[in-house]
Amino acid sequence: MESAAATVGFRRRDGGVVEDHPWTDTPVGLLEQAAPWRTFRWYKGQQHYSGTYWSATTQDHVIYESRLELARLLFADFDPAVRSIAAQPFLLKTVVDGQARKHIPDYFLMTDDGPVVVDVKPRRRLCEPVVAFTFEWTREAVESRGWRYEVWSEPPEAELENVRFLAGYRRAWLFAPEVLEELRCADLDGVPLGQAVRRLDGRPEPGVRAAIHHLLWTHDLHTNLTEPLCPSAVLRRTA
Repeated sequence: MESAAATVGFRRRDGGVVEDHPWTDTPVGLLEQAAPWRTFRWYKGQQHYSGTYWSATTQDHVIYESRLELARLLFADFDPAVRSIAAQPFLLKTVVDGQARKHIPDYFLMTDDGPVVVDVKPRRRLCEPVVAFTFEWTREAVESRGWRYEVWSEPPEAELENVRFLAGYRRAWLFAPEVLEELRCADLDGVPLGQAVRRLDGRPEPGVRAAIHHLLWTHDLHTNLTEPLCPSAVLRRTA
């Protein structure tokens, strides 16, 4: 596969548009803060499940265009290594084998290990020639900058359900700081979730349980999320 130097277009938060900027010379910060290149609208009978998700990582809403994209967004928001999330971040263009090509990745993640460009696609579609070809030249362009490129498909069902459940407890301001601090100081390492909710004397169990779920979201505590979360799930302190 022979490809020419890629260019990139992106939208600034102030409404300005930059087009055909040299890909390798585009500052990371501009892509990290980019507004969605492609937006969407809702209409009766539409085939895609689109929407917005309030991200605890960005403290702002992030768009998605399918349930699978929402799933990847949940995992990114839950990942403590992810520092920022941009949806539909840029339009990447190049010439491959003499023909103009263009592609808009689904997400741009800034992580502790550097930028990650993410495309989300159902596993059943990965073998389609057009999809495989697009992802091939996109990977080449992304990796030419020393960045990581990821094609993400359906995650394990139990893990997705657990992350989706814990996302309901992601808003820190909903929890009393004193309860969170008591739980952080309590000896909960090795304690099943069902017993941990009774470890704070005088605190109502529903509120304590919700606070524990928040600490699982923030990774102050962790447990095995590859199996359905239940009262017997053993809590561990994050090292």
